[in-house]
Amino acid sequence: MPGPEARSAGPITWRRLTEQDFPLLREWLERPHVARWWHHETTPEAVARDFGPAARGEEPSEDLLIFLDGRPLGLVQRCRYADHPEYVAELTPVVPVPEGAMCVDYLIGDPEQVGRGLGPLMIRAVVESTWTEYPDASCVLVPVSAANRASWRALEKAGLRRVAEGELEPDNPIDDRAHYVYRIDR
Repeated sequence: MPGPEARSAGPITWRRLTEQDFPLLREWLERPHVARWWHHETTPEAVARDFGPAARGEEPSEDLLIFLDGRPLGLVQRCRYADHPEYVAELTPVVPVPEGAMCVDYLIGDPEQVGRGLGPLMIRAVVESTWTEYPDASCVLVPVSAANRASWRALEKAGLRRVAEGELEPDNPIDDRAHYVYRIDR
């Protein structure tokens, strides 16, 4: 269930991921529909290493555990590009990264919930809250593998528009470098 610091938008609620959520996150990362695109190490040590700093508030990005009607649905990662200059350096040759730009990444962990229109709902809810929670945010800019049609369609349905195409390092080495970049302005 969402904790005391939960935020909401209709049936979608969320809170920061905690270390107690790592077993669930690990389970999601191991599921084929997630592993295909996230390509993440799933040992308990790797999950703690990669998600622990944000869960403990030791880094500026946020890992948000998303709930649908109180049941865990997925994860949204949200960060300021300014906090990750390496992302800005990679993305800038493809599209300008304005001051105040934010980024989100997302997954639906439960395969039973995939393809039901929940991805756009989840993305839209977190993007809309970004304008309140980050008053200096100018836009949300999201690179996505061109091969991941479900992901870029979810962004379109959430109101983001494609603003660029270019080559970026893929999350999964089996994919080529072709990416689309989506944007929504404040």
